[in-house]
Amino acid sequence: MKSLKETTLKLVAMSLFPLALLACKGEPAVSFSQDVKPIIDQHCISCHKPDGQGVIASGFDMSSYDGLMKGAQFGPMIIAGDTEGSNMLVLMEGRADPSISMPHGQNEPVPKQDIETIRHWIAQGAKNN
Repeated sequence: MKSLKETTLKLVAMSLFPLALLACKGEPAVSFSQDVKPIIDQHCISCHKPDGQGVIASGFDMSSYDGLMKGAQFGPMIIAGDTEGSNMLVLMEGRADPSISMPHGQNEPVPKQDIETIRHWIAQGAKNN
C-alpha cells in the first residue's frame, strides 16, 4: 500500500499540472516601453507629468516607470500582479466615484482595448520591459 505522503505528493502534482500548462500557453508578454507607455503618453501624460495638474493634485507622475510604481500621495496606483487592487485600473475603468474617474473632464475615455493592455501588463507583473 502506498504511503500517505506519496499519495499526497502525486495529488498535488496532478492538480498543478493543468496550471503549468496554462502558464506556458499564456498570453504574449506586454511590454511597458512598446505597449503601455504609448497608451499613457496618449491619454494620461498631459496631466500626469511633472508640474501637470494631475501631479499637483495627486502626486501621481506617469512620465516614467519609476513614477508609475511610486504611486500617488494617497498610496500605490499599480500593484504588480493585482489587477483588482491596482488603483490606476480602478480609476480608468470607472470603478471609483465618477468625480475621480480618469481621464477627467472633457477628455475622451481610454479605449477598452488599451485598458485591457494595461490590465495584462499589471497581471504579468508590471515589469519595466
